[in-house]
Amino acid sequence: MDIRAILRTLPHRYPFLLVDRILELKPGKYAIGIKNVTANEPYFTGHWPGNPVMPGVLIVEAMAQTAGVALLTGHETQGKQAFFGGLDKVRFRRPVVPGDQLVMEAKLVRQKGAIGKMHITAKVSNELACSGDFSFVLVDDNQESEQALAETTS
Repeated sequence: MDIRAILRTLPHRYPFLLVDRILELKPGKYAIGIKNVTANEPYFTGHWPGNPVMPGVLIVEAMAQTAGVALLTGHETQGKQAFFGGLDKVRFRRPVVPGDQLVMEAKLVRQKGAIGKMHITAKVSNELACSGDFSFVLVDDNQESEQALAETTS
């Protein structure tokens, strides 16, 4: 998928769209996406000036967006949005800096109805940068996000 197809799938836009391309896709199950990390990213001006490091929360968001593309490309998920339900076992293994290409692999672990879990890894030059298990809930585009989050905590 190129950026145009990603924009049709995800609701995110600049500066919060953090996936540049999807290299592999099995709709509803699996995706490999990339984020090209450049010195022009707006967060680098304030996140460790002189020694820029991509914030961990943005690495996690890029991983979640890759999972979102996998989830939201299936026929049964058309007209849905995916929301975080929780994060488990997230570990950061190396810093991500300008010039790196973050390669994220998202695999569906389980899903029951609208709630499920994906295991996601992010690598730079085939070296693990971050990994974790991400819980999600799928909601209708017109459903309130508070309702979706309430379902995951009950």
